[in-house]
Formats: sequence, structure tokens, C-alpha cells
Amino acid sequence: MTSPSSRHVLIAGAGIGGLTLACALRRAGVRATVFERADALRPVGAGITVQMNASVALRRIGLCDAVVAEGERAEQTLILDPAGVRITGFDARSLQVDLDAPMVSIHRARLQAVLRAHAGPEEAVRLGVSVTDFQDDGARVTVSLSDGGTVSGDVLVGADGLRSAVRARLLGAQPTRYSGYTSWRGICVAPDLVKDGHFTETWGPGARFGIVPIGHGEVYWYATLNAPQGSEDAPGQTLAVLQERFAGWHAPIAQMIAATSPERVLRTDIHDRPPVRRWSKGRVTLLGDAAHPMTPNLGQGGCQAIEDGVVLGECLAAPGSVEEALRVYESRRVKRANEFVVRSRQMGQMAQWENTAARFVRDALIRRVPESAARRQLQTLVQGMR
Repeated sequence: MTSPSSRHVLIAGAGIGGLTLACALRRAGVRATVFERADALRPVGAGITVQMNASVALRRIGLCDAVVAEGERAEQTLILDPAGVRITGFDARSLQVDLDAPMVSIHRARLQAVLRAHAGPEEAVRLGVSVTDFQDDGARVTVSLSDGGTVSGDVLVGADGLRSAVRARLLGAQPTRYSGYTSWRGICVAPDLVKDGHFTETWGPGARFGIVPIGHGEVYWYATLNAPQGSEDAPGQTLAVLQERFAGWHAPIAQMIAATSPERVLRTDIHDRPPVRRWSKGRVTLLGDAAHPMTPNLGQGGCQAIEDGVVLGECLAAPGSVEEALRVYESRRVKRANEFVVRSRQMGQMAQWENTAARFVRDALIRRVPESAARRQLQTLVQGMR
């Protein structure tokens, strides 16, 4: 049995979860090598909210303050109707004080840069090469790489996303599950259009629009729309499509779309997978979207990947065998992450309702839920990572 300090952990994927794990392992004195198919960690992508539970996890590996410094802390979170009338919300500032846990929105590229800076020396993250296959002989795991090479280590962690090659090899090919709605995500420089720290999501018939300041003068926005899977915008027409679809919705939605460059807008259909009870076999396990891909409706996809990375790092740095470490990891993470998969899908289905009467009843019922109930739920969520 190898001691934790002499282990070599192989990580497929340099996304948020994979880099968080690398940071956690480095802090614990365990060697890790990350393999990332992209040839550079470019400043692309959209925004992410590091929820309070993920901030608590990052604090356990000493990175909470560094992440907060690169984003914008929440002051108020609100759900509105298309006229701008409040449906519900909570005072995020006071809750963060009460729970001693920040809630910060940040450009994904800046979050990734913070994690990369703490993940180890340059050679710890190998770019332009991905894990395509692996062999686990019970004592070591040998991975096959896209450049034709092989590398052996003590454990392999598949952190390679929704369409994970490691997952397909480990659990078998399984189709993704379409949510019924597509999404657009954009970033613009328009700080004067939003209040500092005010995060909003607006619910309309079969559509939503979110606005989230992410620091450095930038604002992240996203839109969803019920649509057939695989629908696409005509070339060069994305912003026009959005302006037409959200015409008449409250300010500053139209202004936000107009302030965005077309090249800073991404369109993706929203998928997840049905939860599975096991993520590991032998010396191989999964993390983040490779393990539990979820819809973004609770803002927990990246946050659960951060939790995975921190917890798995602790397990692999503890005394005992690799197999025991992976069993403990699953016991601490599978149930919690899978609950978010289920709840997030349910929330998205409800938020995307089109029927006028159903939406009226939904909004009326949500308005009657006291803010204290939401605060208790968030407190429980944060305590789960203490």
C-alpha cells in the first residue's frame, strides 16, 4: 500500500473540479498531474456564482479569499416577473455575515486562473492532451493519452465533463438527458446598468433571463427558452433573436443584450444525466459533471464540483488504501450531489412553465414563502460543508 504522500493522482480535465482537486492535493502534499485537451486555458466562457457552500469548501484549502477578490459579492438575490415585480428574494449580505460564508459571482476564466495558480508547477497541468482510455491492474492505473503516450499513477479521476471519456469507459456509454430548454450566456461591460451586488432572475412564459454582476466592471447574463433540442440561431442573428424574444421585459434586459458583442455570447442546450449510485471502480473515480451533471437552475453545478474536489483531496490524503479513500469519498458526496441533480431538474421544469394560470398560481405560492425559510435552507446547505 502506498502512503498518501507518495501517491500520484492522475486527473482528466482542467475544469473547475479538476483544478480544485489539484489544489487540494498540492496543499496536502500529494502529487497530481492534470491532463487537459485544450492547448491553452483561454479567457472564454461565462460567469459562475460561487455559492456559500462552495466558499466554505474553498476556505478548507485556503483559496476562499483569493476567489472573492476576483469577483463580486452578492447583496440581494431576486426573482422577478417580466414587468420587474418581485416574486421572491433574500438579503444575501446579511446571510453571508450570519453564516460567515461569502457568496460571490466571478468570470469562470478568473476562477480557473486562481485555481491554476495554486494547482502546482507548470508541469502539473499538461495542456493539449486528453485521457482517451485507461487500464486498472489493481495496483496501478495506466492512462492512454491523445498524443499516443501513456502515464501510470495510483488513481485516476475523471473530471472531464458532461461527455466524459473516463465515465464512458468506467460506466458504459449512456445518453445525456435534454431538459427541454436551450440557453444563451453572455458577458458585457455595462456596470452602470445594474446595482452592485444585485443578482436577478426573471421568469416569463417558457423563458427566463438572469443578470449577475461578476466584478471588474463586467456583467454576466443568461437566458433560457423552451425549444426543440438542437435548435440554432441563424448566423449573425443571435442578438436579434434575443431582443425579439425578450421585447417588453423590464429594463435593463434589452440594454444588456445591446451592450454585448456577438462573439461573447454562447448558446448551448441544457442537459443532465439521471443520477447513479456509484462513481468508482477499483482505482478510478469521477468528479463534477463527469459524475453528476446537473441543470444550472440551483447554481450548484460548479459548486458541487468544488465540493467534490475538496472532499476527494482530503480522502486521498488520508491514511489507508486508494480503494478505501474512494469509498469514503462516495459516502460523503454521492447522496448530496445527486439530490442537487434531482432538485435542479425539478426547479427548471417549474420555472419554464408556459401556462398562464399555472404560472400565476406558482408565483403566488412562492410569494407566500417567508424569507426565513430560504435562509434556513441555505444555512443547512452551508453546514453540510463545515
